[in-house]
Amino acid sequence: MITSTPLPARPQYDPGQLVDYTAQSGDTLIALATRFNTSIAEILEANPVIPQNATTLPPGLPMRIPIYYRAFWGSAYPIIPDSLFVNGPAAVEFNAQAFVDAQDGWLKNYREYASGRVRTGAGLVDLVATHFSVSPRLLLALLEHQAGALSQRVQEQSKSTYPLGYENYRNTGVYLQLVWAANQLNNGYYLWRNGKLTEFERPDGTIFRPDPWQNAASVSLQLFFNTAEPATGFESAIGPEGFARTFAALFGDPWVNDVPHLQGSLEQPELRLPFPPGEAWALTGGPHTGWGQGEPWAALDFAPGEKRGCLTSGQWATAMADGSVVRTDVGTVVLDLDGDGDERTGWVLFYLHLAKEERVQVGDHILAGQPVGHPSCEGGSSTGSHVHVARKYNGEWVEAAGALPFVMEDWTAQEGPDAYSGLLVRQGYLVRACTCSDEASAIVSQAPFVALPTPQVDETESANN
Repeated sequence: MITSTPLPARPQYDPGQLVDYTAQSGDTLIALATRFNTSIAEILEANPVIPQNATTLPPGLPMRIPIYYRAFWGSAYPIIPDSLFVNGPAAVEFNAQAFVDAQDGWLKNYREYASGRVRTGAGLVDLVATHFSVSPRLLLALLEHQAGALSQRVQEQSKSTYPLGYENYRNTGVYLQLVWAANQLNNGYYLWRNGKLTEFERPDGTIFRPDPWQNAASVSLQLFFNTAEPATGFESAIGPEGFARTFAALFGDPWVNDVPHLQGSLEQPELRLPFPPGEAWALTGGPHTGWGQGEPWAALDFAPGEKRGCLTSGQWATAMADGSVVRTDVGTVVLDLDGDGDERTGWVLFYLHLAKEERVQVGDHILAGQPVGHPSCEGGSSTGSHVHVARKYNGEWVEAAGALPFVMEDWTAQEGPDAYSGLLVRQGYLVRACTCSDEASAIVSQAPFVALPTPQVDETESANN
């Protein structure tokens, strides 16, 4: 059972007043400065124990933050912890199919074609959870809250087309509703996580400003229900009697035994550029979405110089670090760096737009600099052959430019004003992202040469497809 005691309203603080705050998993100085309407310098002055170059803050760290009041703060009620938002360590022991089979609801017998074959309801949840790295528990709880998918034996006719409440003809049925939901959830989560969100508009035109003490998962759900619920259902959905109660009824109190999935002072492992040394490739895409549309801006794009258009390149995209291949899909290779064979834990490198022919296979262990596959247009949306690369840690997409930027051979990613714009910077040298693949976007890997054995041809799609 979860608490239903209303939380007190926040007072109107004096400008610059120091307030108590306990660091949460994944907090950064950049995001906290945005949420509390202050500056990084002021936070550091008030908390001299924090180093100037801090990446993620240690969960549980007591802090004092100078706050500058904004009106119309929203609910302070925390819905679920961030560790149960991502498809991370907390999801490793969870079996969605077994859980759904044990329920009475209509999802158990639901079938729908998606990504190449007919899948069960639980299979659809797992597919979306894997692609977007959103917790399967969260997706199941949304299906139950919005459409009684786990408790009602017969699907309500009024909700059969749009079970999650998003009425758009492009997103009909359980699968496409889940795709929409996961994309919306990631947008809200990472906008708050990375300090890019201070407010959103309600359907009646009023402004909703998330409470500065809120966690990313709760703000994400507030944004989700702002779209999925009518105006009269929003406050209930984000309070203790709403989605939080549904989640707890299915999986227990989410805050009991919560284990933060992002530790303090997180550091990226050493990475190479994703192509062989001595070759000149173009940075064709600065920070942009890792998967789906919108947030997080976790990915960079690189294209070989020998061809334009969508012909499969003869050149190799290569491993940025040592690792094992744990998943392949259409255009996709996922490289696990911690050796446990699970992309939900530790550092993971995500590659997209790699041709199936001569691509590495699940189970292959490859060294930094060895081939992964040939750039192409396979998978996702692409106007020219390239490789799209992104990072995840414990199931969380890591923004390409921010507190823990993408760094490859000392080239550091910087965000531009728009998705796909931006730079790579090293010791005063700049490489500008451009789909034109001109001289200003060219970059040469200077990593040591390694033997590049040709991988076996993948004759069949991975069982993970």
